[in-house]
Amino acid sequence: AHTQAPTQGSVILAAILLKLGTYGFVRIAIPILPLAAKAWAPYIGGLAVVGIIYGSLGCLAQTDMKRLIAFSSVAHMGFVMLGISTLTSFGMTAAMFGMVAHGLITGMLFFIAGSIKERYHTLEIKRLGGVLKQLPHLGWILGLCSMASLGLPGLAGFWGEFPAILSAYSPAAGLNETLFRVYMVIAAIGTVFAAAYLLWLFQRVAFGEPKPEFAGAAHDAHGHGDHGDNHGFEDVNKFEWISWTPLLIAIIVFGLMPNLLFKIIDPAVQGVLTGFKG
Repeated sequence: AHTQAPTQGSVILAAILLKLGTYGFVRIAIPILPLAAKAWAPYIGGLAVVGIIYGSLGCLAQTDMKRLIAFSSVAHMGFVMLGISTLTSFGMTAAMFGMVAHGLITGMLFFIAGSIKERYHTLEIKRLGGVLKQLPHLGWILGLCSMASLGLPGLAGFWGEFPAILSAYSPAAGLNETLFRVYMVIAAIGTVFAAAYLLWLFQRVAFGEPKPEFAGAAHDAHGHGDHGDNHGFEDVNKFEWISWTPLLIAIIVFGLMPNLLFKIIDPAVQGVLTGFKG
């Protein structure tokens, strides 16, 4: 769906629609059916780590930037489901934070992919390169969002992934601790794969020299030709800055001050988990 969808559609799918399922688990399924949630939690956790590894391996096999980002969504939502499956306050709070972080980061990555497609008319990774040289602002924004997506400390993605993994060490009472610790190890391996495919993407797209087909004959959005070091491509324009700046600020602020979000999420999670008390 992401590959065929326009940029706006991909952003809405990643930032909002993809969260409807996990939101349904947290706000509807678990409070209404707490015993069933506990019975099915090991299976949900297993599917979560399968999604993490499958999504990561799918990313490593992609040749299209947008498809890679789409597969990364599968992997990142696996961390969300792993946190939910622990049925603990710590895990579900991490999952909720991860939902917000994923919406911000993956939405930004789809925005960037759309901007690259608009300028280069392709998203084939092998045809891209030298974005930092041609479009330095777009290049460093791609780098920032790639680092956030792989879970770099200090950015929002870290607080969605690391606590979700850590929560599997001590799942809710009655769940198999050994099984969930195996899930924790598998999920941690998934973060290594995430670093591999995101750093590979950033290296291929942003570094090096522009490919010959884009090196000198490109035109910017106003139809002008080569104008210096950017070889005629227009860097991030004012409309993109207006759209992206709030998302970039949120990614950084929530990464540096996660308690701004945790203090809002935690009371709601405590209310959801009242069915498991006693």
